[in-house]
Amino acid sequence: MIILELFLSFFQVGLFSFGGGYAALPLIQEQVIENNHWMSITEFTDMLTISQMTPGPIAINLATFVGIRLAGIPGAIVATIGCILPSCIIVSLLAFIYFKFKNLKIMQGILSGLRPAVVALIASAGLSIIILAFWGEKGFSTDINAVNFISVFLFSASLFIIRKYKKNPMLVMLSSGVIGGIMYLIF
Repeated sequence: MIILELFLSFFQVGLFSFGGGYAALPLIQEQVIENNHWMSITEFTDMLTISQMTPGPIAINLATFVGIRLAGIPGAIVATIGCILPSCIIVSLLAFIYFKFKNLKIMQGILSGLRPAVVALIASAGLSIIILAFWGEKGFSTDINAVNFISVFLFSASLFIIRKYKKNPMLVMLSSGVIGGIMYLIF
């Protein structure tokens, strides 16, 4: 039964996640945490972190990790297929339609209309992760004592270094992990 639930959940994610892996994160979070209660937000965030560090698309990596945690290798295979199957079907149909009608003004309007929605999905996923990192599972709070200042510092420093100095994100992530590990041991 869990195999079918995994397939259907990730099929829905694959069907409605336009804009790439980061845009799929709120949909995966909804399926895994809120709808099916397969794991906590902390477990989900840990899997998300590992999914970002492993090669390949983040949504597919996350689907694979969730599937393997819930049903072993068969779960990983089914969740991954469920996640990519809608994309394969939709991309094939869209490629046919696009090449047939690419010069129509309405086609350009549709593509222009999808861009802001994709940005909103990515921003929503990013905001959820920031809230978890800064305030923990309890969520946003105006209480200054609830803020994890080590996370705020590491986030701010990483963002500054990546934006200002254009450093390699992998090196910044690795450095943040090392510095964070040291800071959490000391404090």
